[in-house]
Parts: sequence; C-alpha cells; structure tokens
Amino acid sequence: MTDSSVLVLGPLLRHVGTTTALVWVEVDRPGTVEVRLDGGDGGAHSAPTFTVCGEHYALVIVRDLEPDSTYTYDVALDGHRLWPFDGLPPSRIRTRAASSVRTQRVVFGSCRYPPTGDAELEATLGVDALDAYAARLLRRVTAAPDADAAAAELPDVICLLGDQVYADETTPRTQQWIRERRGDDEGAGAEIADYPEYAHLYAETWRDVEVRWLLSTAPVAMIFDDHDVRDDWNTSQRWREEMAQLDWWPTRIRAGLASYWVYQHLGNMDPETLEHDELYQKVVACEGDAYPLLEEFAARADEAVGRPSGVRWSYRWDLSGTRLLMVDSRCGRVLNDDERLMINDDTFTWLEAQVTDPDLDHVLIGSSIPWLMPPAISQVQTMDELSAARGSRAAEWLRQAVDLEHWPAFRASFDRLARLVERTAASSAAPATVCVLSGDVHHSYAARAAFPTPGRAHVYQLTCSPVRNSVPWFMEYVFAAGWTRPMTRVARRIGRWWGVDPEPVDWDAIGGPYFGNSIATLEVTGRAARVRFERSTREGGLEPVSVLPLT
Repeated sequence: MTDSSVLVLGPLLRHVGTTTALVWVEVDRPGTVEVRLDGGDGGAHSAPTFTVCGEHYALVIVRDLEPDSTYTYDVALDGHRLWPFDGLPPSRIRTRAASSVRTQRVVFGSCRYPPTGDAELEATLGVDALDAYAARLLRRVTAAPDADAAAAELPDVICLLGDQVYADETTPRTQQWIRERRGDDEGAGAEIADYPEYAHLYAETWRDVEVRWLLSTAPVAMIFDDHDVRDDWNTSQRWREEMAQLDWWPTRIRAGLASYWVYQHLGNMDPETLEHDELYQKVVACEGDAYPLLEEFAARADEAVGRPSGVRWSYRWDLSGTRLLMVDSRCGRVLNDDERLMINDDTFTWLEAQVTDPDLDHVLIGSSIPWLMPPAISQVQTMDELSAARGSRAAEWLRQAVDLEHWPAFRASFDRLARLVERTAASSAAPATVCVLSGDVHHSYAARAAFPTPGRAHVYQLTCSPVRNSVPWFMEYVFAAGWTRPMTRVARRIGRWWGVDPEPVDWDAIGGPYFGNSIATLEVTGRAARVRFERSTREGGLEPVSVLPLT
C-alpha cells in the first residue's frame, strides 16, 4: 500500500452467477472501491462507499464475466491497492457453469465462536474448523501447479448457517472493550448494545487472515440464527413480551437486524434483486449516514414477526443444476397464541414455488435449525409446544431453558415442510436428492427420511455444528440416546398419550451423532451426491469423520 488506508474487513466474495459476482468490503474511510480482475488486465469494477454509524462499506458488482471461468482479482481504494495482503495468493472468482458439468462442493456449518485471547477458554473451545479448512485450502492452492489446478480446489459455496457472531456471549476482550466504552453496569451489560458494537463484533470474528482469504475466494451464503441477535430469539410470544420490557432492547434488536443486513444479507442478494431492492438503492444513494434508513427498516422487520407476511430474509442461489434455498427460520416466525409457525405463509409460499423447476439435480434447503432432530427429542419438543399452548408455565419455562424451539416445536410448519419435501421427491421431475442443511445443535449427523408415498428423490437432513464451540459433556449422551430405537419408541408412546399426532415422515440416522468442531462438505457430480464430515484436531488440522454416499 502507498497510503494509510486500511481494509477493515473483507473482501468477501458473495453471490456469484454465470456472468456476475459481488465483492463486499469494509474500509476505514469514504472513497471508491475497485475490484480489479487479473491484475487490472481483465478490467476494473467499482462502487462508492456508503456509511453506517461512521463505518464505511462497499458492495462491488462485477459484470460481463464468462460462464465457467476463473479470474484473479485485487481490491483498491481510490487507486491504492489494499488486497491481497503480502504473502497471500490472489483471490479468485469462479463463475457458474450454465449446466452441471463438473463436481460441485458445498461446504457448510454453523456456530463459530471467535478467537478470545483467553488461554483457558481457547482450550475449552478447541480449534476453529473453518480456520483449519481455510489453512488447508490455502496450502493446496499455493502448491497447485497451475491456475486450473488451483481453481479446481475451490469450493463452489460456503454456507454459513447461523451464529456467525455471538452478540449475547461476548469474549473477555470484547467485554473489556465494552467496559472502557460505556461501562457494563446497566443496560445491555456485557452484551452488544448498538450498531458500533456490532461492527466491533464482526471485526473480531472475521479478522483472521486465513479465513479472510477463504471468504474472499469462495462464494459465501449466510443466514442468521439466534446468537446473531440473542439466545432464544423469537422462541415464543412470551419471550418477545419479556424482552420488550427491557429499555435497551429496541436499540439492540434494530442494531442487530441493521448490522445483519449490512454484513450478511446484502451479499446474499443477486445483482438483479439489488437493482429492485428499494432499501439498497436508498442506502447507496444516501450522502450522509444511512443508519436512520436501516434502523427504520429493522424496526419494521421486527414488528412484522407474527404476521402472515413481512420482510423476507430467505433467498435462492442457483449452482448449475443445484438449487440452494436459504430459509429464515428466526425473524419470519409467527408466534400468535392460536398459530405458531416457523416461517410465515408468504415465505412458505415462496419456498414451495422454488422447488418445482424440472431441471434440478439437487435441492438444498438451508435452515439454521434442523428439521429432523433425534426422534426422541423431536417428540419432547412437540409435547412441550402442546403443553405451552394449553397454558403451562412450566412448558414455557422449559422451552426457553433448554432451547425447545426447533422445527418439531412448530409442528404445523414441520408437517407442511414434510408434505412439500414428499411432493418434491415423488414428482415425475424429481431431483436426485432433497437435502436440508442445518446447524445450531452442537453435534453433527446425517439422517435419511422416508415417506408414505414412495419417492424418486433421496431425502436427507444434514446437520453440521459447531464450527467452533462446545457442548456440555452430558448433552453428548442426551443427543446419542435421542437417536436410539428404544428411546424413540418410548418417547413416541408417551407422545401419543400426550396428544401428539404421528409425524408424516419417518427418519433414521445414517451417520453420527458426531461431536467436536466440524465442517461438512456436500459433493455433487451430476445426479450423484455424497457428504463428508471432518473434525478439527488439536494440531490445527482436519481429520476425516465419515464419508456417506447419498445416491
């Protein structure tokens, strides 16, 4: 660099199509950000920064690319090169092919706690699986004999399924920073309170050099889960009423959703959607600070919880014969006393319309929280929902205390998703697989689903969590027991007595449960598919856990 400009975060490679790509950055001052292809020989694409609470961002739309092609790129601010850092290989953009002509890799996982700076806590949390994956990919790309071999190593998408940041469980050094900034004796305490603190949190989480390089060279799809805002976010209407009584909560929820829009959701949208997105157009055109626009939007998004329609955070990516549908299962909930839905009717109608394409080889539904849980635990969640609906205070307490808020705890939505997947799998133009990708539950597994109607497609729940976090030792036994047939039979017998209807789908684990910091890779070649689970080691590498054929 020839000036004092700083690349605060990024670049993040976000949506990539056949001829376009999005590159997101945060810089330390206003200016014009350039993405320069092939060292400038392939042209430069630029965007002015926009400002939110004194932070400066740009989303550069790279256009007129060739399908199924690879480009290297660097990033500059007002002509001064900021990326890549010295010693790193160039970042790459690999566009989608018009059809599924090669193996595609979808890397996924959730629940990534940041570096803490605390030796004891670091030992408890273990090695970050995403960091280990990034370091391995970096070595392979660096050692590749040519550009084509380097490009072949890259995943086609990294799917981050929630809890990218922990706004309610901050690290010791962030807590110290909060004490120095505003004190922690009142208000949100040691939790994140406002937008600048969220900006600090994202910087803490995404600053690792190897991870920055990884996220700059593989398209990244994201969706939030509860810790991106707060534990148990939108678990129930009672939870929302309790939070509304806290005087600091309105500022927190608006800052959480506004920062999510900037750091995560903005790059989930494709260029055509961005062109028609009213908020995006207002933000990039704003000559001053855009936070009032985002705060008003975030307030509307939060107020829409419980309505048949509202802000839709869900989105679609097409990956050359594979369709990825990322579903918001947090902010789009309906929590009325007479109706509890995981996603509102507007979003579910959108989801149903996305799976009807006859040319798909694979359909992937990304939901931060699993659809198919360990069967015995699934029964407990539905029983708790019934009890809470009957007015049981104990059931509501238990729901919040032990996170009984996955798809089985929204039984109407569980059943509707089952019927949708069953129809898709049984249709004459069925894909080869329908896979629900999830995280959240701090263990990993693969489960195969079966329906009364014979299907042409194979249906799976694939869950990978955590990327970096821990689980109490006793929960490993609880999760493992939840998959056993004796425990399942007992739970379902109690469930029938409780008033729980039989599920419209049956399922069994074909792999797992696996414990430890993990990353999973779904590989598809034409209509064939398999999933690989890997776990981080104390030495900083990845060890194989299992490879499971899905077709």
